[in-house]
Amino acid sequence: MEFMDYDKTLEILKENIIPWNRIEKVAITNALNRYIATDIIAKENYPKFKTSAMDGYAIKFDENNKKFKILGSNPAGKFEISSLKENECIKTFTGSLMPENSDTLVPVENVKVDDGFIEILKPVKKGFAIRKIGESYKKGEVLIKKGTKLSYSEIALLAELGEFHISVFIKPKVCVLSSGSEIKDLGEMIENDAQIRSSNHIAIASMLKLMGCEPIILPLVKDEENEVKNEILNSLNFCDILITTGGVSMGDFDFVKEVLSKNCQILINGAAIKPGRHIKIAKAGDKYIFALPGFPFSAMVMCILYVRILIESFFNAPKNHYINAVLDEEYIKKSPFLEFSACNLNNDENGVLKVNLKGKKDGSSAIVNNLNNEAALLVIPKELNGYKKGDVVKVLKML
Repeated sequence: MEFMDYDKTLEILKENIIPWNRIEKVAITNALNRYIATDIIAKENYPKFKTSAMDGYAIKFDENNKKFKILGSNPAGKFEISSLKENECIKTFTGSLMPENSDTLVPVENVKVDDGFIEILKPVKKGFAIRKIGESYKKGEVLIKKGTKLSYSEIALLAELGEFHISVFIKPKVCVLSSGSEIKDLGEMIENDAQIRSSNHIAIASMLKLMGCEPIILPLVKDEENEVKNEILNSLNFCDILITTGGVSMGDFDFVKEVLSKNCQILINGAAIKPGRHIKIAKAGDKYIFALPGFPFSAMVMCILYVRILIESFFNAPKNHYINAVLDEEYIKKSPFLEFSACNLNNDENGVLKVNLKGKKDGSSAIVNNLNNEAALLVIPKELNGYKKGDVVKVLKML
């Protein structure tokens, strides 16, 4: 079987992505980690007027004058005194509007108050502690771009803008189906030594949540062709994306690939990569099917390499997850394919980003714990035989 180059498979996948225009309104209090579906643009300058950045006395700056008459005060939320003259001051509080003609705030700790006057004991520069008009943003400025994943700071900004219900992309419903007669689900008893507990469906569902999807974990299916076929076709009735694990290799009981080839449009039939070269990607109408390998490490890596591409495209949020770092040890390539090997990323004492494979076990693609501790993936091009210590290498960040 001839496997297609990874870059070519990505090109095919991207060419077949239908724009995701499904949008809903949610309250900003429920918008954490959602992807915003419209640009948020400032309707006015903020602050709209000059405001005080701390507690003190508003003055018109005069480096030769150290004594000012107190006219009164402007508490935050009120504007009782709107202007002042030379040699006058107004007590002003954090967040209060600055009176007309004032241009400097002298902190309370810098003055002595005596009989209705202040004496400046510690001078400040002109313009000190003044929030200028438009300091935070100016009218017409794009503050949050479409496709931004909303974190606490963006939600705080939306609140400041007075937004409440905002438009976000609807979470795609993604069914997760793991197959294999040897696997047992959570809570099921292991009946003999040939059986194992399934982790794929739990891992993939967790990854999908981090990507912003709504995962639906389906019951495990055994390696029986009709059972596999029925579960795949039924799930396509109520999901947007189907992810299967297992049943895509060359074994006598690998029925997932048979079902897909007979009932769907196959877009990608294998890729020249390690792990996961037997991956299948298909479409059924506007539904996407990712048939991932059965080994957990392979399945999780394939989810990063392919599923994340689709999801980020849906949310108008494509990102470059590759970074460069210095390899801290020798690496010998294990296959003739493009390889993705679990690795660690750390800054050394000089702040240089380093890559190493400490604690990463050398073996099959079934080692789940190789991706523990915020692991990343060392990328080894197919034309190389490996790397030497000190080489600058490309690393793919996970979730």
